[in-house]
Amino acid sequence: MDALSLLALFPPLDLAAVAYTLLGAWALQLLIEHPTLRRPSVSVIMTHYRRDWMREFVTRQPRIFDANILDGLRQGITFYASTCMLALGGGLALLGDTAPLQGLAQSFALAADPVLVIKAKILFILAFVVNAFLKFVWSHRLFGYCSLLMASVPNDASHPQAFPRAARAAEVNITAARNYNRGLRSVYFAIGALGWLVGPWGLLITMTATFATLIRREFASQSRAAMLDRLSETE
Repeated sequence: MDALSLLALFPPLDLAAVAYTLLGAWALQLLIEHPTLRRPSVSVIMTHYRRDWMREFVTRQPRIFDANILDGLRQGITFYASTCMLALGGGLALLGDTAPLQGLAQSFALAADPVLVIKAKILFILAFVVNAFLKFVWSHRLFGYCSLLMASVPNDASHPQAFPRAARAAEVNITAARNYNRGLRSVYFAIGALGWLVGPWGLLITMTATFATLIRREFASQSRAAMLDRLSETE
């Protein structure tokens, strides 16, 4: 079956819900990573703290504290990557046997979708999981690069390469964190996409709730207010 024949199996409302999900995910990432100067997101605020961290790192002795922070970050990424692998395994198992999902639809008094449609929905969800896994793997790798760059920073703060190398480590750290955040958002989107299993309205509702949650946490959370207040004090 070609792509056009597969799309013909979905009502227009389903296709509209999928388009809403994809466009919303793209727009949200753009908004979070490139917000207005008047209202920065948590992700953007943290970039300032990461640069401050690397500047403080130059003069901190000993540097065990910084190594522990990096180790904690990498452990968290490993946990999420492993979780994505488990989710992928479960999703692939469902692709081989969609009977549990059909039974779930019947228990909610919903009309069971054709097997091909159910598999397409599962693949849509798994696409977010795969994207999250790839982002986590790359983020883990980048934090490894960052640790090596930090190890190359001279212990002498007066060394001409001390602060330049720390600045390069900060930029790699920021890039690693950006991929980590993208991976986390993909996990959110995968959870929201589960709503499609009960129909297009389910997808629209769950994805709207997911978008609203991410926007609140990035632009209207108490943690953001605390970060922003502290940042303004140091400027």
